[in-house]
Amino acid sequence: MYAYRIADARHPIFDPTGAMLHGGRWNSAGKRVIYAAETYAGALLEILVHANLNRPPKHQQSVRIFIPDAIVIEDVVLDQVHGWDKEDASVSQQFGDAWYESKRSAILRVPSVATQGREKNLVINTEHKQFRLITADRPEAVLWDTRLFGR
Repeated sequence: MYAYRIADARHPIFDPTGAMLHGGRWNSAGKRVIYAAETYAGALLEILVHANLNRPPKHQQSVRIFIPDAIVIEDVVLDQVHGWDKEDASVSQQFGDAWYESKRSAILRVPSVATQGREKNLVINTEHKQFRLITADRPEAVLWDTRLFGR
């Protein structure tokens, strides 16, 4: 399986510092995870909804991530986490934190709030023993379409 990650080029592409310091939809601060999307467009959309910019973000790089079939992936079922899409992310964070601490899988496949759950994102536990099996292509600069920013 392939996934896509877009992140600041000033940091290693698998650097979990951002999510560790600030938390995310599916993790509270202190958890060493990275986020990716199942599609390149999904990865772009996630950057856009979090950036809230009127011009293209600087220093962004993208990679295609290879996830071998041997990697255990847990899927979040929407009925499993009532309130996963609320502005207050505490419900989804509690679920993600429990998943992280259990180490029952290297990846948690989660619904994207930006797409009302139609697209999926991946939360990757960089502390899981299977994380070392995940690889990425060489990073490439993200070339933003300026039409996304109202020119």
